[in-house]
Amino acid sequence: MGILGESLEILRGRLGADYAGLRVQRLVAGLFFTGVKLSSGAAGVCFTPVKDIPQAVCCPSSAGRIFNPASLAGLPAGELLAGLDSPEPLKRAAAIAGLNALHAMCLERGLTGAWSLRLDLDAQDAVEMGPQAKVAVVGALVPTLRALKARGGPWWVVEQDPRTLKGQELERYVPAADMASAVGQADLVFITGTTLVTQTLEPILAAARPQAKVVVLGPTSSMSPEPLFARGADVVGGVWVRRPDELLEVLAAGGSGYHFFDSLAQRIVMTPA
Repeated sequence: MGILGESLEILRGRLGADYAGLRVQRLVAGLFFTGVKLSSGAAGVCFTPVKDIPQAVCCPSSAGRIFNPASLAGLPAGELLAGLDSPEPLKRAAAIAGLNALHAMCLERGLTGAWSLRLDLDAQDAVEMGPQAKVAVVGALVPTLRALKARGGPWWVVEQDPRTLKGQELERYVPAADMASAVGQADLVFITGTTLVTQTLEPILAAARPQAKVVVLGPTSSMSPEPLFARGADVVGGVWVRRPDELLEVLAAGGSGYHFFDSLAQRIVMTPA
């Protein structure tokens, strides 16, 4: 069982009998993020793998790539979460948003594990970035790259699509095929939570040195963090959706994280106790 399956089992255990009655109230597949609100009122978000959408070139061929919109309202949460194992990225993103909604429900009820929760803090600010620390960034994490450009020192960025990079970022670009070598040299590793959608996170965590500080961050990684800690993550950052209906409206209108961070979704940082 991988990270997503383990997180689901943990959350199901915490919710107990309440899990069985949960249903999907609304799902929004936005341009940047997919959001799910459950019948409990809790909601979660996940990165929308928009680059996989062009594969669906016509209505007949795309129909099976998503959950049936006509039957989503009232769908048992368990059926949505079965998509965590789906080979279809859009189904997997919807399921991860549902998983993150389960975690939000647990947070609201005070059902947490043996880890510390800090609110209103960005995961990037939860670690010290020394001036000469070797830093590997996996994914085009704009705030992290901005901080590294201002800091200087040794750093590089591993990215599947170099078109997302520019200027100095391209000078530090490492192809995804060379990820293990780049991550294996770093003192500090920042990993985008979107690697949960692309199913690439586990080998990245395995490539980090035991002495390295590893941070997994982004709205997609807003789930129960124990499976991430067990695989070497030191810090997990995400969001706790506080105003679900307004957030889903923002996503439906094509909004990005900049439109919901802090105002509609509170930043959270989780670390081992």
